[in-house]
Amino acid sequence: MSLYAHVTGWGKYVPSLVLTNDDLAKMVDTSDEWIVSHTGIRERRIAVGEETTVYMSFHAARDALALAGRGPKDLDLIIVSTSSPDRQLPGASPMLQGMLGATNAAAFDLRSGCSGFIYSMAVARQFILSGTYRCILVVGAEVVSRNLDWQDRRTCVLFGDGAGAVVMEASETPGGVIFTAMGSQGKDYEALTVKGGGSAYPMCPLTIERKWHTVELDGRKTAMFAVRTLLRRANQAVAGAELTWDDIELFIPHQANLRLIEMASEKLGVPMERIFVNVDRYANMSTASIPVALAEAAEEGRIHPGDHVLLLAFGAGLAWATAVIQWGGEGLQIERGSAWQRAWRKARQRMTGLMLDARLALYEAQQRARRARKKRKK
Repeated sequence: MSLYAHVTGWGKYVPSLVLTNDDLAKMVDTSDEWIVSHTGIRERRIAVGEETTVYMSFHAARDALALAGRGPKDLDLIIVSTSSPDRQLPGASPMLQGMLGATNAAAFDLRSGCSGFIYSMAVARQFILSGTYRCILVVGAEVVSRNLDWQDRRTCVLFGDGAGAVVMEASETPGGVIFTAMGSQGKDYEALTVKGGGSAYPMCPLTIERKWHTVELDGRKTAMFAVRTLLRRANQAVAGAELTWDDIELFIPHQANLRLIEMASEKLGVPMERIFVNVDRYANMSTASIPVALAEAAEEGRIHPGDHVLLLAFGAGLAWATAVIQWGGEGLQIERGSAWQRAWRKARQRMTGLMLDARLALYEAQQRARRARKKRKK
């Protein structure tokens, strides 16, 4: 019996606070015209208050589970891709597991920058193909804004915050994630880095003074890497999936720079109509970029049953990853038990939604109480 790893649910969360280019021009020496002409970015979302990585992951996961018709206890594994967990220890994944009440799930974080979500999908796929797990939640979430130097116009205009999630399930129906590939160019790791906070440079007054807790970017080196990755790895992924570009109904590249995407469109011969773009509204959300774009593409009806979707990401490491998905549809068979069990599961799903809303309300109340205690101590 052959197993396949299908995407059965998806969800996203983006903060409500919108920071436009005009807003940034009041903070740093830049302009809307310059940012749009060089990057295509017009605005980005910024997390505030309780909008942490785990909080945003919870919202995205709740929507993904609802679409998949699954509850938290159906999950066997949770993988959270992030470089900005709520705490140094524990990781974001066990905190998310606790918030969801996914008591049957193992949980771990995967850290690979902008390409981390596709890395996580590749790992989830292997667990499913091996028969180890049948239902896996994969999340990409990032709060980049809290590691930016808002006086550095080279970096602060480029990034935004958000979270996206998918549920991946085992099925005997062919399709799903049919190809993945990953790689890195580690010799150039300094090209995109946050030095402070690790064992080499623990957080201290000196690292804060030198702004080592913020993103440092070698724009030229990362751009060269991005161009090579977009052109070479995209072609390799299509060939690796034993397809041609005519078979790819939608290409979702990493949402870092619209000009890079337009260049890739021209060089690869793929019209922009077949490429999904939301970088103008969200900027670069690092590892959250791909899952948010995938969720939006599905929501907007850009993906249909049987379609082939190419995902490609690149970033810190310097790492890259690709995946090709054959989208499921009515013919997709996921084992869900008898008719009675399916009816019970649907009822339980409604109860699960209410439970998750209650858990979220409790979490928000705890966060408010914690902030109030800190304020009283001051």
